[in-house]
Amino acid sequence: MIRINNIKLQYNHSEQDLIDVLNDKYKIDKKDIIDFEINKKSVDARQKRKMIYFVYSVDLKIKNEEKYGELKYVQTINEKGYEPPKKGDKKLSSRPIIVGSGPAGMFSALLLAEEGYKPLIIEQGEPVNKRVEDINNFWNNGILKENSNIQFGEGGAGTFSDGKLTTLIKDKYGRIQKVFDEFIENGAPEEIKYIKNPHIGTDILRNVVYNIRKKIESLGGEFLFSSKLTDIKLKNNKIEFIEINDKDTIKTEILILAIGHSARKTFEMLAKNGVSLEQKPFSMGVRIEHPQELINKNQYGKFYKEKILPQAEYKLSEKNGNRGIYTFCMCPGGQVIASASEENTIVTNGMSEFKRNKNNANSAILVNVNTNDFPNKNPLSGIELQRNLEKSAFKKNYFAPVQNARDFLEGKISKNYITQPSYKPGIYSDNLEKYLPKYISENLKYGIQKFDNKINGFIDKGILTGFETRSSSPVRILRNDSLQSVNIEGLYPGGEGAGYAGGITSSAVDGIKIAEQIINNYTNKI
Repeated sequence: MIRINNIKLQYNHSEQDLIDVLNDKYKIDKKDIIDFEINKKSVDARQKRKMIYFVYSVDLKIKNEEKYGELKYVQTINEKGYEPPKKGDKKLSSRPIIVGSGPAGMFSALLLAEEGYKPLIIEQGEPVNKRVEDINNFWNNGILKENSNIQFGEGGAGTFSDGKLTTLIKDKYGRIQKVFDEFIENGAPEEIKYIKNPHIGTDILRNVVYNIRKKIESLGGEFLFSSKLTDIKLKNNKIEFIEINDKDTIKTEILILAIGHSARKTFEMLAKNGVSLEQKPFSMGVRIEHPQELINKNQYGKFYKEKILPQAEYKLSEKNGNRGIYTFCMCPGGQVIASASEENTIVTNGMSEFKRNKNNANSAILVNVNTNDFPNKNPLSGIELQRNLEKSAFKKNYFAPVQNARDFLEGKISKNYITQPSYKPGIYSDNLEKYLPKYISENLKYGIQKFDNKINGFIDKGILTGFETRSSSPVRILRNDSLQSVNIEGLYPGGEGAGYAGGITSSAVDGIKIAEQIINNYTNKI
């Protein structure tokens, strides 16, 4: 197989145009092409006043491959998929237990199930279909279920997001390919393999999560929903039992903690049991919304109405001294969502469906929170910082405070909204600055003004909703090179909540790495 990179075509090209350019420009004889598939596809809008282009990397199965091997623009590639590790020989007395069914837990469970270890997955929330009902009831009626919400339940927090799969991690072992292949096999669109900034969308991701669970179950895995890890029992600094729902105990020597960044009571339980934790920097801020048409105009110029172009995105960052300000989890054609997991708190996030066809674009604008900003040296004091902001903004019925971006800069309460907010259950007008630590509000103002220089109308068409506090975990569960807790044998912290990932793909990969460690050490014969 050969690969040709940097093939640029006008955005409105046909598939035949792609074949023709391979023939005309790259001298690939059409008769030699057996099959081709797109390896990468991105939008080049740098010359948007004149034309917008799609840029491709294409893989070709081809006859007479040797005659193309010396062409400077041709790269020979070898197809190699993910290969699971060899099994160890230590015997397990009980099956592995995984706490949490987000990406890290799900992919740990999947690999272990595929290799015959029959894992047990403990999830404090509900199956995804029941979870959808509970979340809609929260958004429509303000009735929060603390164990079944945006943060907790099958699929984890990412199930109710844009379903972004972008990641900065390096991977030479095929783990990312494994994640994408599994998503596609279970219902995700093929384009996530090649599109730049791939996403699945919350509507499709819910079905993918369900299908992966069914696959795990078909391979001998078992799920226990509405089952909260309430204690761990140790013997000689080793896992011996876990306690579920304050009453039931299950014996295990392998416990994977894929608990997510909002599992605050679990962090407290781990601290009580002496598990080594440390403070971890994170970020907090607000959600900003604009009309999606405004973002399309900024990014695509006169071509902004062309349906073939994807909904436009942006990613912005600034530095103010030693403080970073940046946009995060930008959701084109999406909505701002109520994401609380504790009573009488306000937490926001963003979500899009696969088509990204709603009226507004939204993104978090976040400011770095360093450990020296924390109120004390307790490993859990970052949670205290989050919770204080979340509680302060609560007034009634989980309504969120909203303010026009211009009014935020000028310290005015908005009398009407320049862009219609999408947050439910409801909103109220307020000055967001009064709730925020000074270092966050001042840096938000600094960043918003800088971002306005890059996106015309960022201020005058922007509306802010408070507050985004759960961008990442403020706690890290310390682990060693074998991916076990540094002081508890058999305890494997992983994923975003444990402080080792940031997003769906990197969390899933971390879950796979943990499963590999277990497979390397233990036989699947119990």
